[in-house]
Amino acid sequence: MSKQLEVRLPDGVSLHVEATGPADAQVTAILLHGWTLDGRAWHRQLAGLREHFGDSVRVVTYDARGHGRSSCMALRTATLAQLGDDLAAVVDEVAPAGPVVLVGHSMGGMTVMEYAHRHPEHFAARTAGLVFVSTTAEGHTHTAYGLSPRIARLIRLAETTGAGVLARCGSWRPPRALLRALRPSIRWMLFGDRCEPSDIRLVTSAVARASLRSIGGFRASIGDQHRLATLAALAHLPAAALVGDRDRLTPPPCAESIAAALPATELTVCPGAGHMLMMERPDEVTGALAGVLRRVLADVPEAAPAA
Repeated sequence: MSKQLEVRLPDGVSLHVEATGPADAQVTAILLHGWTLDGRAWHRQLAGLREHFGDSVRVVTYDARGHGRSSCMALRTATLAQLGDDLAAVVDEVAPAGPVVLVGHSMGGMTVMEYAHRHPEHFAARTAGLVFVSTTAEGHTHTAYGLSPRIARLIRLAETTGAGVLARCGSWRPPRALLRALRPSIRWMLFGDRCEPSDIRLVTSAVARASLRSIGGFRASIGDQHRLATLAALAHLPAAALVGDRDRLTPPPCAESIAAALPATELTVCPGAGHMLMMERPDEVTGALAGVLRRVLADVPEAAPAA
C-alpha cells in the first residue's frame, strides 16, 4: 500500500506525494511525471519495482505544482527552474538519508536536469543514479511533431500563442467534454502504433486535473531549456535513457544527445512507441530502472546487524 504525504513548499504550494516501501529502504527511487500529467502515469512501474525489489527500494511519486492533486501556484513560478527547486525540497522531505535514483519522463526529466544545474552540491550528495524517459536536454530543438519543418514551425507558433492565453487562466481546469473531443489528437500526439484505451483515459484524466496556468505557463521554459553541459558533469552516475522511435515530442535525437553527454548511459530505442513509454513499453522502462537500481544497490553498504 502506498502512503500519501504532503510537502509544503516555501511559497505555500502543497505537493501531493505518494510513497511505497519502508522509509529506511536502502535506496529511494523518485519518479517524476511529464507536463500536464500526474504521478499515476507510473502505476505499472510501481507494481513492477515492488515485485523486483520488495522492501529494498522505496518508490516515491509526486504531482508537480499545478498538476494532479498538488495546488496551483503563481504564474511567475511556472518554470523548470522552480520545479528543480521543488525536487530538492522533495528529496529533503521524503528521502532525508540514503542514495536516491531520479527517474524523469519528459518535463520530469528536464526537472532532474534543472535540479542538478541549480543545486549541484545537493544533487551530488544525494543522487546515485538517473533514468531519462522520453525527455530532452535541448528544449524544442528536435521537436517537429513528425511533420515537415514548415508545418512544425506553424504548430509551434500556435502552441506558444495558445500557451500564453492559457497561462493567464489561473487555477481553472480544462473542461472534460473538450478533452473527450480531443482524445484522437491526444492519442496521435502522445502514443505510437499501439495504445490501450485505459491509457488514453488515464492521460485524459490527468490533463483534466492540471490547471490551465500550468498547461500554459510551463511551455516557455520547456522550449528554452538547454542542459547538455550540466549532464556532461554527471557522467560518473549509472544511467539509462529510453525513447520511442514514433515519439513526436522528444524524438530519438533527444535521447541520443543525452546518451552522448553521458557516455555510460544505456540507450534504448523502442520501435513503434511514442512519447508515453511507461505505458506503451512498461517492461522496458521498468527493466531499465531496475538495472540502474541494481547497480546502485550493489554499492550500498549492508546495514550492521542489530546488537
